[in-house]
Amino acid sequence: MPRALTDDEITAFLDSRPGWAALTTLDEDGFPHTVPLGYFRLGDDIVMGVRDNTRKVANVERDPKVSIMLEDGSTMSDIRGVMIQGHGRIVRAEEAVELARHGARRRGVPEDELPTEPRPGSAYIYVTPVRTRSWQYGD
Repeated sequence: MPRALTDDEITAFLDSRPGWAALTTLDEDGFPHTVPLGYFRLGDDIVMGVRDNTRKVANVERDPKVSIMLEDGSTMSDIRGVMIQGHGRIVRAEEAVELARHGARRRGVPEDELPTEPRPGSAYIYVTPVRTRSWQYGD
C-alpha cells in the first residue's frame, strides 16, 4: 500500500521535476483530454504556458475543472507521484506578461532579459488547487 507524501515532500517533488506535467481537461462531450505541458509553481498554484485558441484553452474556458499529474519511478519500489485537482483559468495580456517574467526568473533568465510584452498567440492556464493526492511506494 502506498503512503501519502507530506506537504514538504510534495513541494520538493514539484520543484525537482524538469518542468513537465500531464494536464487533463474535459472536452465538450465529457471525455478527458490529457496533454503534457511545461509548468512552474507560483506559491501553491500551478501555471502552465500554452498556445491560445487550442482545445485545452477552450475546455478550461467552458469547464474550469482540471487535473494535473506528475509521476516518476520505474518499479513498485520507487514510484511516487502527485495529482492536483483544481480550477483553471486562462490568463492573457498584462497578467500573462507578469507570469512570463516569473517563469523566466525560475529558469534563471537575467532581469534585463525578462519579457516586456506577451508572446503573440500565447496564454497561460493558471490552476488553483482544490485537492491534492500523492503516493509513494516502497517506503
